[in-house]
Amino acid sequence: MLHEPRQGLVKEVAFEAGLRSNALLVLLCLDMEYTGLHSAFPEGKQLSLFDSPAERYLKARRSVQQFTVCQLGLSIFSSEKSNKYVAHSYNFFLFPTMFGTLDSEFSFQASSIQFLTHYGFDYNKFLKDGIPYVNEVQEKKLQQELFAGNWKVHSTLDKDRLKVVIDEVTRWVSSAEEGESMVVSDLTGFQIFEVQLILRRALPDIWTKPSGDNEVIVEKMNPRHRWHLENTSCDFCRKELILLSARGFTSLFQTLVKAKKPLVGHNMLMDLLHLHDKFYRPLPESYEEFKTNIHSLFPVIIDTKNVTKTIWKELKFPRACNLLETYEILCSDLNPTNPTCPVISHASDCSKYAEEKYPHEAAYDAFLCGSVLLKVAHLLLCRMPCDTKKNGPSFSQYLNVLAKYLNQVNLIRAAVSKINFSGADVPSRHLPLLIASVRGWPGVNEEQIYQELKGLCRFDVRQLTKNQFLLLSNNFKNVRVVLEDYKDYPNLRISFYHYWRHSPQVNCLLQICGIVASWSLLAFVLGGSLCHPV
Repeated sequence: MLHEPRQGLVKEVAFEAGLRSNALLVLLCLDMEYTGLHSAFPEGKQLSLFDSPAERYLKARRSVQQFTVCQLGLSIFSSEKSNKYVAHSYNFFLFPTMFGTLDSEFSFQASSIQFLTHYGFDYNKFLKDGIPYVNEVQEKKLQQELFAGNWKVHSTLDKDRLKVVIDEVTRWVSSAEEGESMVVSDLTGFQIFEVQLILRRALPDIWTKPSGDNEVIVEKMNPRHRWHLENTSCDFCRKELILLSARGFTSLFQTLVKAKKPLVGHNMLMDLLHLHDKFYRPLPESYEEFKTNIHSLFPVIIDTKNVTKTIWKELKFPRACNLLETYEILCSDLNPTNPTCPVISHASDCSKYAEEKYPHEAAYDAFLCGSVLLKVAHLLLCRMPCDTKKNGPSFSQYLNVLAKYLNQVNLIRAAVSKINFSGADVPSRHLPLLIASVRGWPGVNEEQIYQELKGLCRFDVRQLTKNQFLLLSNNFKNVRVVLEDYKDYPNLRISFYHYWRHSPQVNCLLQICGIVASWSLLAFVLGGSLCHPV
């Protein structure tokens, strides 16, 4: 019988994660699925090779604010014996907290929905059973409303259900005897808390308590006895408990932060952005502040995409189009160190992944991240001129050999190839920059130049002056083709960009120097004429 990776209660998993945050736990591996990936950008604002890290951050920030996380997968790797690791994998369907005035807005992207549906994603679990979460700003707002007693019900569904419940209880309580009770059923989510808070505020001679998953028991009670219960731990509708329920997955997020273990992902920039925005604080406008915050939360980050792309070139492995293909290559005979690689097994109640592949299920992809990292670290260690112990290398040795990759997150199609969360970003080495000079094309813009070249090859375009545009590609064939085709084109001439010839700043400086030199020469000539009259 196959076992689902544990969904579990957040409280239970948070306790288990906290319990395991010791020397045995070595890696926290993460993957997320979203309701959308990239928002539609205005003309000329698409992702570009010209993007600085700060520019790319602002574009990604906009997408993160528009979409939400629908599933988060965790795979927690522990070192049970030397060179042997056990993975505990968890899937969490998440849904933003709806309580009081908290009512998040987010979008769906058709392509993302189609993609996840193809891989069997269960949107009913996301929409109906998603675990709530809040960031610090939302939690503070909810806390203020709760303790001030001025929270309101905003959901139309909740308002309709609450109106029916209040009518039923009001009719019942008028004829009920002290000690008698009734049951309110078919409640969902935070309706269980909202029903109790509203009934208690409206009726001083009743007491409420939850019963089961979807029910609340209403008991007629002496106000003095009720006052006593309200001030004891027997009250399951205390504001602190409501706040804890609203925090939901955020409690586990904070446990993971406190563990201070290496956080592993694949192409994980968007994951880090969503972690910050959904569970910590809304994303700041400052790119540097975002980097500082992430490094403070997770001092060691490892992006398997950044690690593998360098090694793939060196070892001439076949091209891997996704994480699963990367994992399969490392598990094959193409990997010369595969026979001596670490032994990785699934925990007994996560055996589903040992028997079948589940690409793009978050917990499965998180498991692949951890497995790829350990196999690549082993490969790197075996290539070094050092002896490992007979009983196998330790995780600390793996971490040492990965030192140059730590806190470096892959960045796709930008002015830098990776973001450095613990230092300055290093510019990428792109192919030569080209310049397109336009004649007889009034009002031309970046989009028009892009469309002109699109049929031939792909270039990113950035306007330099009114009639000049910079062109950048990551394909040398494109550069060669466009230089040949547009060498003598009458209205659009393309050539190599030379800073000292084409830079507007240099040209401006040369013009100023020319003007100054001309005036100086004129002054010299006139001054000489006055000093030597004929």
